[in-house]
Amino acid sequence: MKITSMSLYAIRLPLHQPFIISYHTYHDMPSIIVKLETDEGVVGYGEAVPDEHVTGETWESTFHLLKNTLGPAIIGENPLQIEKIHEKMNKVAYGVPAAKAALDIACFDLIGKKLNQPVYQLIGGRYHEEFPITHVLSIGEPEKMANEAAEQVQMGYTSFKIKVGTDVMKDIERIKAVYERVNGEAVIRIDVNQGWKTTAQTLKGIRALEDIDIDWLEQPVLADDIDGMAFIRSKTDMSLMIDEGLKGQREMKEIIQKNAADRVNIKLMKCGGILPASKLAYQAELAGIECQVGSMVESSIASSAGFHVAFSKKNITSVELTGPLKFSKDVGNLQYNVPFIRLNEQPGLGIEVDEAILAELTVFKDTIC
Repeated sequence: MKITSMSLYAIRLPLHQPFIISYHTYHDMPSIIVKLETDEGVVGYGEAVPDEHVTGETWESTFHLLKNTLGPAIIGENPLQIEKIHEKMNKVAYGVPAAKAALDIACFDLIGKKLNQPVYQLIGGRYHEEFPITHVLSIGEPEKMANEAAEQVQMGYTSFKIKVGTDVMKDIERIKAVYERVNGEAVIRIDVNQGWKTTAQTLKGIRALEDIDIDWLEQPVLADDIDGMAFIRSKTDMSLMIDEGLKGQREMKEIIQKNAADRVNIKLMKCGGILPASKLAYQAELAGIECQVGSMVESSIASSAGFHVAFSKKNITSVELTGPLKFSKDVGNLQYNVPFIRLNEQPGLGIEVDEAILAELTVFKDTIC
């Protein structure tokens, strides 16, 4: 089996409501959809959702890198040789994990369809039967966030991730408002998205939360400050998760060496796809670190890829792949049974791509052979 062509679609996924985190407000989500075709007529889909705040990649740069550099490097290659595919991509471009993830995901979709197996069977087999879905509360006024949490509890959600990262004491108001509304009915996780920046500000926030049962605190300091995370961990028994600070194996090694986190958030867009994510999970397992598979708010294509990784690894104990639930239109049909996700047994990613919606959402496109 050889890859014979690649089609690229630069799309913007419409959100039900703006998604607000510490460093940006998203009114829609820019995404690059990749369609690979082979000489055997098998078609595979992948996706890149770049974030210049996290990996330095933009929507436009990712499209052109895929078109002019990464795509040409893998045309003619056998997608079954996934290690070789990554080696070729790494030779022609340093970093750019979201762009590489798009091709990695599409190749795994091809492999699964070729072998008539779900992707999770290719990377360890199914370990988990289902995952509860965490509802993400974007930054807003405390009462508004508390009301949303209460509404979602009625829908069956049992865990919430509260997005904060503006002013520390205002963030404490948000957290306490949600906690007081859903205490005893749901667990609370706090994601600062680097917004508290320093160890001093973070410790100030932690002290203000001492009387609240927090499941974990995620990435309070700047991404590159792994020493800061290690220092905070030495000063508190609150469970700490690293997200933006973990991209690949080098950062994971440093996190392990410095005892900088209790948990890590693996995202396919940060590390380069399914194969690198699987390697990170195994690396964390050797160090006794629990993992989550997170999201850059992706469509059904990349979200399903993340779920396949999560379902195949025993030390992945939570998922946060709720992008499709936030979109008013999606290019795929990943099925959620709120408040749970249960994968089907269809080959490849196990989803169907709606070509009509893909065409409707496309801003610009191209094909290389």
